[in-house]
Amino acid sequence: EEPHSTELQAVKQDNCDLVKTGGINQYVVQDVVSPKQLPLQLNKFKAALRSQGPLCILEYFDTGYSVLQHFNSVELAVKEDTLELLVKVVSGLAVSLPSLLASTSISAAERRDNLNAVKMSVFLLCKLTESLESASYRQSIVTAPGKGSKKSKSSIEGLLQWDSEREGVLQNLIQLLQLDIRSLWSLSLVEEEFISCVTCCCYKLLENPTIGHVKSKPTRDCIIHLLGLLIKKYNHLLGASVKVIQLLQHFEQLSSVFAQAVSVWSMEYGVRAIIGEVIREIGQKSSEELAREGSGVKAFSTFLSELSGLVPELMIPNISVLITHLEGEVDNAVLHPLILMRVLSGDGLDETSKADRDRFFDILQEHLHDTHSHVRTRVLQVYTRIVNSKALPLCRYSEVMELAVGRLMDKSINVVKSAIQLVAAFIAHNPYSCKLSSADLKKPLEKETAKLREMKEELAEKAPVIKASELWAAMEPELLVTVRTVLEPTNDAEEEPEEDSNVEAAENDMATAVKIKEEGKEGEDGELKKQEMLVQYLKDTETFALQVERAISIINTMLYWKTTSVVQEAVQFCVTVCEFSVANSVSGVRRMLPLVWSTDAANKDAVIQAYKRLYLNPQGDTVRNKAQSLVDNLSELMIDASLGTIQCLEEIEFFASGSNLQSTVVQVLWERFTGKRETSALHKRAAVLLLGMAAREVVLSNLDTLCSVAVGEKATQDFLLARDTVITICSITDHVRQSKGAPFRLPQDHQLFTCLTQAIAEDPFWQSFMEQAVRLIFFLAESPEQLCSRLLQRSARLLLDQISEGGEVLNCVCLAQLLALCGCVAFWQVSHLERSVSAELRRRRGETEEREEKEKGPSSKAKVAMEEELGLIGASAEDTEAELIRRICETELLGNLLSAFLPLLVKVCSSPGRYSHPQLTTAACLALSQYMMINPSVCEENIRLMFTVLERSTLPVVRANAIIALGDLIVRFPNILEPWTQNLYARLSDEEPSVRQTAVTVLTQLVLKDVLKVKGQVSEVALLLIDPEAHITSLALNFFNELASKDNAIYNLLPDIISRLSDPERGMSSEDFNTIMKQLFSYITKERQTESLVEKLCQRFRTAKTERQWCDVAMSLSLLSMCERGFKRLQECWECYSDKLTEAGVYQPLLSIASKLRRGAKPQFKAQIDEFEKRLTAVHTRGLENVESPEMDEENKNGKTSGDAAPRSRQSKRGWTSALHGDDSFVTPQRSRKSKKPVITFSSDEGEDDEGGFLHFQHYI
Repeated sequence: EEPHSTELQAVKQDNCDLVKTGGINQYVVQDVVSPKQLPLQLNKFKAALRSQGPLCILEYFDTGYSVLQHFNSVELAVKEDTLELLVKVVSGLAVSLPSLLASTSISAAERRDNLNAVKMSVFLLCKLTESLESASYRQSIVTAPGKGSKKSKSSIEGLLQWDSEREGVLQNLIQLLQLDIRSLWSLSLVEEEFISCVTCCCYKLLENPTIGHVKSKPTRDCIIHLLGLLIKKYNHLLGASVKVIQLLQHFEQLSSVFAQAVSVWSMEYGVRAIIGEVIREIGQKSSEELAREGSGVKAFSTFLSELSGLVPELMIPNISVLITHLEGEVDNAVLHPLILMRVLSGDGLDETSKADRDRFFDILQEHLHDTHSHVRTRVLQVYTRIVNSKALPLCRYSEVMELAVGRLMDKSINVVKSAIQLVAAFIAHNPYSCKLSSADLKKPLEKETAKLREMKEELAEKAPVIKASELWAAMEPELLVTVRTVLEPTNDAEEEPEEDSNVEAAENDMATAVKIKEEGKEGEDGELKKQEMLVQYLKDTETFALQVERAISIINTMLYWKTTSVVQEAVQFCVTVCEFSVANSVSGVRRMLPLVWSTDAANKDAVIQAYKRLYLNPQGDTVRNKAQSLVDNLSELMIDASLGTIQCLEEIEFFASGSNLQSTVVQVLWERFTGKRETSALHKRAAVLLLGMAAREVVLSNLDTLCSVAVGEKATQDFLLARDTVITICSITDHVRQSKGAPFRLPQDHQLFTCLTQAIAEDPFWQSFMEQAVRLIFFLAESPEQLCSRLLQRSARLLLDQISEGGEVLNCVCLAQLLALCGCVAFWQVSHLERSVSAELRRRRGETEEREEKEKGPSSKAKVAMEEELGLIGASAEDTEAELIRRICETELLGNLLSAFLPLLVKVCSSPGRYSHPQLTTAACLALSQYMMINPSVCEENIRLMFTVLERSTLPVVRANAIIALGDLIVRFPNILEPWTQNLYARLSDEEPSVRQTAVTVLTQLVLKDVLKVKGQVSEVALLLIDPEAHITSLALNFFNELASKDNAIYNLLPDIISRLSDPERGMSSEDFNTIMKQLFSYITKERQTESLVEKLCQRFRTAKTERQWCDVAMSLSLLSMCERGFKRLQECWECYSDKLTEAGVYQPLLSIASKLRRGAKPQFKAQIDEFEKRLTAVHTRGLENVESPEMDEENKNGKTSGDAAPRSRQSKRGWTSALHGDDSFVTPQRSRKSKKPVITFSSDEGEDDEGGFLHFQHYI
């Protein structure tokens, strides 16, 4: 049937259907053109299009259909020509149809022809588009370049050409479908097949993996608008909602695309029902379906999340459908933060919106306690977005902040990082004043609370007390009028107005009185409410400040975690709180400073960038203003900085060399230091320290200025400024000394040394200045020992003069200064010999060898080269130099003035009752320890006295100094100090926290550097894991963390630690024992170590004498990460603990082992666990003697005689136990009867086995 003579009723979806015999009013393709004839037919098609217009498609439909049929065999040019022709046809129809549709006199034939042309052209164009899209996708996969390969040029051109054509096809379809072409159909009913033809093409294009890319945005927008037209004008709403769900399930990358599409359809096209349909489809899916669709759940989650951000107002009415999934899947629950931020925020919400908002927040808060870490992480991220958008209600600030601070201690790293970000967001967007600490808020809160209490008391006193008679007198007139009106009907009309007027007057008077009373009361109530609001605000502010302080203290400890990402988050948090001037924020900034020495480059860089961000962003319009701002920032950082802090700051390199700003900064610093600009003493000290960092050459060339300003006569006025000046000169000369060449030294008569030797005064800061001054003398002076001798003589002469003037009354402060000077000179004298003198000897030797090599001939050079290769020359020369230094220390150092003060030091230290002045005692003990560094003989003579001071001194600072000094002596003379190490460990239990802290710090350094051999005394360090002082606990934890990095160190020590801590004489509680053991057993991760420990701990049951010791051993076993091999070893050692199972403290830990092993165990292994658990329970409930052995039951059933099963003599209660007359417990395996197992004792002092473990535990009770 001719296509132009009847109306096409439907467009077939299957191309093959068009060549079959059709029914009534159905078009059938008459002639399928062969591929060879297609170019000729296309040329005819072009000519017809030019002459006849778009209606020529009625005649050449078969040609287009033939291209589809032979699509895989025709050339690319044929496809391109066909596409171009079809696009022109559709474009022509879009141009010609508007006038036709507007005409009122359109004939039926004309309407029919145009309708057929629309159907044919749209059908062919959509099908050709789908074919081209499939071919393009296949080609992109086949021609995808591998490593080292390239795509062919023709394939790339083909792909790019289709990408550009695709957008044109869609735009033409949009132009055509925008017209009101529905009037071409009978009764304006468009067939579903026609709509499906276009929509299938659109959804086919959406399946392209690159549709979500930026380069595909034009195509993506065209598809969205085309589908929007079909939904709005052609009744595609239900079909679109179903198709969206189907595609999301299979193509996760379409989440963002469909979120954008649905928002466009609902807002631009006004089809808001599409949101309800899509959400309803998702909501109807059960949890089981979502569990099966892993990628689908993620796609739905992302889709809903992004849709809620685009159209949050339209999501509100449909959110109830998703409530079940919101409570079960937090990935879906992530959609509502944007709703909360955009819609359900602000003060103008109605009650329904407030209820919805509160319900959403309740769901979020519940998920903060979810068992899955990724859920908790996601919720914290959601809260961070809400807080940053200022959408969190004020009433929930405290509650959510408390939860966020709690999550800082989460076991998941991702949760911790998200919690840090949330706390930082709270600080950045809080409605309170972060600059005030909780201590600053306490007094205002107490003041305002007292004021509120007074206001309430005054209001209560003013409240009138009305008596019953007064109340009746007030009510009586009105009551009489009412009674007369009701009970006495009157006929006298003249009396009524008078009575009415009386009633009205009485009512008016009462109303006025009530109004006046209410106004007064409202005024008082208003003031009271304002005061209540102020008190509540101060309470909330104090609560928030306390939470922030707690968060800062927790996050500061994270700066030294091993996880790099957490450290970086903590550093960023410290920067944030410092930028917002939060109280106590500087503590974190200073605490992270030592990380500049971190071996992790990321952590080091993070700290350096943080400090540069905080302190190197000067404000100002000119270079001078910027320099002053920079100096102000750095001065605040340098005030009261320790030597360690200064060294860390030098590593950051604040000053860029060669810049204009640096020269101006140096000028500003000099002005502050010299006093040209009026400034405080603290800023003067900061200026000289900064000068040492910024301009070393400038400082060296201006030593005279430094001396005149700070070290000369003015030194006695400010010893701290003089000390910092000397520190600056020392740091510069130290850098100069490290360079090669002759050492830089100044003559003895230089002004600097004259000033230093004359600056002696009774000042509390003189000693710290003196220590640095002596150090500088040995660093910089020629013959420093002579200068120091003169300094000692001058100090001693001044002391003698004071004694003679005071009638032989000893000045303890002056004597303390003299003794401190003696110790300092002795220490730096030894250091000078071993560093400077030794380095100078090596330098001179090197120069001599070079000079001799030049003078000698080739033969001698060959001989020298051979000796160097054998290591003879260098080794012998270095040994000679070391021997020279040692001999000087032993024979010559104490032959000068220093030896005269040694008896005085010993006398002061050994007579604490007579010399009880704290400063004198401290200086004498420290000086004696420095004298002991000189040679072994002095050390050996006074070592007993030093340990006596360590144990008996009443001054914590003396004990702490003694620990540090003894640590240095152990390094220098290990053989002398080795018998005394037990006394050093004893200070770990000192009553003073500062002494314990010093002891654990020193011992950590000695043990980790292998100076001290780790023995059983390490149990004293383990006790510090439960120390009441948090910083001491962290030091002990750091000790074991570092010790765990050494192979098998903790494994070897564990038995001895258990032995000592479970000793009944120690009296440790079971809770403290469990806490310590839980931490120590966390380091046992190797399976072989666990297996060995199981056997050794089981043997401990035999040597333990008390029930408490049994319980401790059982608890230790339960803390092991036991595996299948360890469990088998536990079963083999049944005899060791079976008779102890009646104790609940033994039974419960062993039962917990079985419970933990059952999780995830294989069926066969699970059966063994169940059997073991039954045995435990049976012995625990009935006793070992009353439980029959399964093996014995089997033997009795088989009628075996008791020849081999003769009853054994019963062992002791804690040994092997056998029952008589076949009533035996679980019998020991046969092999254990033949050869008795060796008894294993515990001792960490014994040798180690081949596995890196220990051979024995030895327990002394």
